[in-house]
Amino acid sequence: MQKRDQSKVAGTSGGAATPAPKRGRPFGTTGSAAAAAAAAAAADSAAPSTLLGPSLQVHSSFADHNNKRIVLALQSGLKSELTWALNTLTLLSFKEKDEMRRDATPLAKIPGLLDALLQVVDDWRDIALPKDHTKPSRVRLLGANSVVTGFGNEYEAMGPNDGFSRLSPVADPSNTDASVHKGTKHRSSDWWFEEDGLFNLDEEGKTEKQQCAVVASNIIRNFSFMPDNDVIMAQHRHCLETIFQCIADHATEDEELITNALETIVNLAPLLDLRIFSSPKPSYIKITEKRAVQAIMEMLGSSIKAWHCAAAEVLGRLIINPDNEPFLLPFAPQIYRRLVDLLSLQAADAQAAAVGALYNLAEINVDCRLKLASERWAIDRLLKVVRNPHPVPDICRKAAMILESLVSEPQNKPMLLAYENAFAEMLFLDGKHSDTFARILYELTSRPINKVTTTRGIWGM
Repeated sequence: MQKRDQSKVAGTSGGAATPAPKRGRPFGTTGSAAAAAAAAAAADSAAPSTLLGPSLQVHSSFADHNNKRIVLALQSGLKSELTWALNTLTLLSFKEKDEMRRDATPLAKIPGLLDALLQVVDDWRDIALPKDHTKPSRVRLLGANSVVTGFGNEYEAMGPNDGFSRLSPVADPSNTDASVHKGTKHRSSDWWFEEDGLFNLDEEGKTEKQQCAVVASNIIRNFSFMPDNDVIMAQHRHCLETIFQCIADHATEDEELITNALETIVNLAPLLDLRIFSSPKPSYIKITEKRAVQAIMEMLGSSIKAWHCAAAEVLGRLIINPDNEPFLLPFAPQIYRRLVDLLSLQAADAQAAAVGALYNLAEINVDCRLKLASERWAIDRLLKVVRNPHPVPDICRKAAMILESLVSEPQNKPMLLAYENAFAEMLFLDGKHSDTFARILYELTSRPINKVTTTRGIWGM
């Protein structure tokens, strides 16, 4: 029984026909813009001042006149150019919560910008992972026309007479073999093509590259909030592969980078078709549909609230698209179990994310409703959400509607009859949802399935 309204394909995880709302950091909060600004200020204060520098004040039409320069600055690999471009894009992409930006800069008007930002993230990931996990060495393109990029202590490493002498392997002082000392001399220019090249000089340089990658991911996140950008990004395979790969490597990757990736996916999920990972579009990172869903499942099981709330929202929005069902339904038992666990948490945003995802999952087919009803504690915790006042009243309504959806299946009635008294109590005590619980009791008792239920079926008379 297919109950879903096709008009919800572009809707929210709660099933409304309106476009999916895009939320700012932190997840699930409904605080004022001042709270979001305070969180942004805290993130900015954690970044090295030598990297990001002072905030830049730019005119709204600045991007239109400097599109090409911004892209070239990102592609140059030079620290000063990257800092300027990242600062500029951060300001151009940032907006206060609920602020209507008519001067927003869509990615479609800046050719190559998204790819240049992704390259900044990819370059950090190339040097961040251990050698046995990295790809084979490749030609370095960023900063190819410059001897010094500005990252790390390159100025100190470069000698006055031999610019590349410090890049050669250092010989053991105790070894007097002439051949060893000979190896310390200047090598040919093929050092440029090795992994231990210009961008791996010291830890300070790595830290700066990491900060650039985090800032680039934050810009990509900001872009995903703009209506003109989400469609482009949801169809950009390189963007999706990079984001999902960052999420999959959550055990070793920077936490802020993962958070930015999750928030980006939350915004793109209503438009995302997982079949893009097997499409003929060029692939930069090998990611399959199954691996992408597994990455979200790992986030769903995380103990970090922002991560498991975001994962629940992503699953609730992905399942709206029927084309994603074959990739998500094999994980349905694990999804139900974890979402029911989230209902038991005291955090209002965790409950909201879980209810929103269960609301859409319960409308897929009969099998989903049967599995959800048989999940331990599912009915109890949904009733608890309805009983306890929630900051968002719509969450209580959705929880009641999930129960109504479950009782529509005859196979679920024996389990739900045990809660008949609780349903009757909600009918008389809760005026907001009394109509819903009246329909639940009517459905539960009006069509008896055995003699036991006929003796108890008084509400349908």
